[in-house]
Amino acid sequence: MNAEDRDVMFAGWDTLDWRERRERRFERWLSAPGVEFNGDSVRAEYQERVRLLIDVIKLNKPARVPVTTSAGFYVGKHSGLTKKESMHDYEKAAAAVVKYHEDFRPDFQTSSVAPARVFELLGLRLVDWPGNGLSDETPWQYLEGEYMREDEYDALIADPEAYFRRCLLPRFGSAFAPLAGLPPFTDMVEATTMLFSLPAFADPAVVEGMRRMAEAARECLAYLTAMGAAGADVAGRLGIPSSFGGLAKAPYDMLADTLRGTKGIMIDRFRRPEKILEACERFVPIIIDWCVRQTEMAGAPLVIFVLHKGADSFMSDADFRQFYWPTLKAVMKGLIDQGIVPTMFAEGGYNKRLGVIADPDLPVGSVLWLFDQTDMAAAKQALRGHSAIAGNLPTALLALSTPAEVEKYTLDLLETCAKDGGFMLQNGAVLDDAKAECVKAMLDTGRDWRG
Repeated sequence: MNAEDRDVMFAGWDTLDWRERRERRFERWLSAPGVEFNGDSVRAEYQERVRLLIDVIKLNKPARVPVTTSAGFYVGKHSGLTKKESMHDYEKAAAAVVKYHEDFRPDFQTSSVAPARVFELLGLRLVDWPGNGLSDETPWQYLEGEYMREDEYDALIADPEAYFRRCLLPRFGSAFAPLAGLPPFTDMVEATTMLFSLPAFADPAVVEGMRRMAEAARECLAYLTAMGAAGADVAGRLGIPSSFGGLAKAPYDMLADTLRGTKGIMIDRFRRPEKILEACERFVPIIIDWCVRQTEMAGAPLVIFVLHKGADSFMSDADFRQFYWPTLKAVMKGLIDQGIVPTMFAEGGYNKRLGVIADPDLPVGSVLWLFDQTDMAAAKQALRGHSAIAGNLPTALLALSTPAEVEKYTLDLLETCAKDGGFMLQNGAVLDDAKAECVKAMLDTGRDWRG
């Protein structure tokens, strides 16, 4: 099936440039297919919010500053749920999502946290969560390790999908273990050769692993159904759209976050730098394809990249230019060409990177940058006329300050960064211990500010 058969949005896709493709995606975002609005006024409110962010992306000054939050466990906390309940009880978690949006009215949706029951069924070793190694009020946490061994770069580079199936996934979770014994699917190229490959699927260990994965899939569908219904209600009744159509990682972070880990990748930078570069390049088309498929299922054309190991504190500027930026830029360019908006959340300080990320090879007005611990005035200056930027309020500020202090901080941030153009204010951290009155002060101040 080609693109035009999938969706009329893709009609004549190959003849369009990146701006025309992006307009098609913006139009679908505005039209909100599948959303049942409670009247024309709600539809108009939904479209107004979408247009605010479209103006920001295009470097046009919006009618007002769009504001939102990335709330994490605070969504459940606001409804009195423990962190364990937020991860285990989907109906309560979905109701908490609706209540959060009713009470705070952000311009874009936030979501609940991941479903712990899926983790349990898969036997995941990557994370601990409330009820599995952690108390009921401790957020779920990653367990970093060298899940990919130092001598396995060649196997990863040669065939990433086969490497994930046969080596990596069985280390991630016990339910995946039987996948390692399955023969390559390419063995089944002829009817007769299938006879020698199929018996592996009858292995009791494989059957049990498939049963566990199927159960995890059903549990995942239950979670997605509950959260999808909550999101549809928030959009159709409150006029609050979703903003992100997908989530992805920088090629280097694919290696450094989960596969090799922080220690492993730092050693590799000295011992096998050429393998890091080759693996990152191998990930580029894989990540682009991953992002395109996500946005085709979602309404919004933004894909958020939570950048980790490229921060000032993790590597030198020379290493950033060598290992991190080239393949990340290649992914960004590939997405831009498909009309997708790369939304780069630069966690940590990127003060030493501003001259690099304001890259003239990236088209003007094609990227949205979200900064965390970076000098926002310097970021605004570096990216002026090139990319839209968004600011972040520290979680500690919302948890420990008064509403008046939050309002002043918000105003200072807006005056610094948004007085001469589009800007989206958000809290990009998990609002774990924030206070309702301070979250409201941040959102209200951002909405009311005109500049």
